[in-house]
Amino acid sequence: MSLFVHKYGGTSMGSIERIQNVAKRVAKWHAEGHQVVVVPSAMSGETNRLLGLAKELSETPDPREVDMLASTGEQASSALLAMALLAQGVPARSYTGWQVPVKTDSAFGKARITSIDDQRVRADLDAGKVVIVTGFQGIDPDGHITTLGRGGSDTSAVAMAAALKADECLIFTDVDGVYTTDPRVVPEARRMNVVSFEEMLEMASLGSKVLQIRSVEFAGKYKVPVRVLSSLTDPLISLEEEKNSGTLITFEEDSKMEAAVVSGIAFSRDEAKITLLGVPDKPGVAFAILGPVADANIDIDMIIQNQSVDGTTDFSFTVNRNDFKRTLDVIQKTIVPNTGAREVITDEKVCKVSIVGIGMRSHAGVASLMFRTLAEEGVNIQMISTSEIKTSVLIQDKYMELAVRALHKAFGLDGNPAETAVEE
Repeated sequence: MSLFVHKYGGTSMGSIERIQNVAKRVAKWHAEGHQVVVVPSAMSGETNRLLGLAKELSETPDPREVDMLASTGEQASSALLAMALLAQGVPARSYTGWQVPVKTDSAFGKARITSIDDQRVRADLDAGKVVIVTGFQGIDPDGHITTLGRGGSDTSAVAMAAALKADECLIFTDVDGVYTTDPRVVPEARRMNVVSFEEMLEMASLGSKVLQIRSVEFAGKYKVPVRVLSSLTDPLISLEEEKNSGTLITFEEDSKMEAAVVSGIAFSRDEAKITLLGVPDKPGVAFAILGPVADANIDIDMIIQNQSVDGTTDFSFTVNRNDFKRTLDVIQKTIVPNTGAREVITDEKVCKVSIVGIGMRSHAGVASLMFRTLAEEGVNIQMISTSEIKTSVLIQDKYMELAVRALHKAFGLDGNPAETAVEE
């Protein structure tokens, strides 16, 4: 007997008909003798509806009460799924995150899971029941309901799989796996059968929306095998076919994975660049600039400090576009007075495009091919960031789709050999 955790997104739970299809799919796995825990999201649009009601009452609603409200969407979908399974003759029981309990810290709206008490879930599994646990939520040390942030049901599912030592965590969604890039930008994008955890972590952090980055981090920390697959197929598809469909996120590098120098192209439109001109070039200047930004709980991505000229330097960095105005506020109130920067220049019309692949470790010339491809398309690179398995560039956002398509072709991700060889 194997134990599987299924996660179903809001689209999969979007109507009574779709909930019944989820129930048929889960019943199929249960009938084959597998233990199944299901982590559903709220029905599509429901969380937005609830948050909209809160905004009608207050521009800045109390975070604790927002979590109380937002958590009800998953509670409703979990109960409905349990009813659908019971109607099909499958023993099932639903629980909220606080009933299990899923223990978190007290950061309302973006809580982090600290531990999961699996005793109640295991007792029901051993009794032959399908167990449904609300995603996206938990309980803090003071007994308050918390939520994990957008996409938090992915993290709930992976954390539950880790706690139960499940054989696999299956993330059912409205796409049939992880693609070499967004098929809406590059129609020739291909679904990958296997992707390494490291590659998936980079792709999630760089803008790929298939999985929430915290769920990938959790999977990596606890070595949880995760499979991304479609919930829109026939729910009665053979179990063997379903078990081998989608994209498996694995922790073992095999020869096939090594053959691909670049596995995927990720991109993010949500970038903003800030440059401080004429900053005194002295020890501690980077901390004087970035420290106050970090203290404001704003994440910084790319950073460049230029060569010193006449005792001053220029310092550029990027933040998420949603944090742009807050960052400017910190700069004007704190950083400029403390550093004596001559001028602040900003640009919100930028985007980040990245190539990702574990094969980059053992091949030279990968970044060179990327830069040559962009040059041939007339795309100017403003900033560069690298790691062992990725290279990211900041460019004008109007060139994003052109850059992604050109790089996808140059690295042979459309199924054709790369136009320019990358050295071994």
